[in-house]
Amino acid sequence: MNKKLKKQWEALRKKLQKLEQLLAAAKQQNDDPSDIPRLQAEIDQVRRQMAELKEK
Repeated sequence: MNKKLKKQWEALRKKLQKLEQLLAAAKQQNDDPSDIPRLQAEIDQVRRQMAELKEK
């Protein structure tokens, strides 16, 4: 992986960690039921982006 891809990977990894924390909090405090599917969709999107980067 070159520097640019490594930076993108790190940014996506940090975003994924943040989203996973938000998802865990949303599951504990279910104020807005639409939060969980939205966060799960964002997590799936970030994981797809990470998989694409890994293939490069």
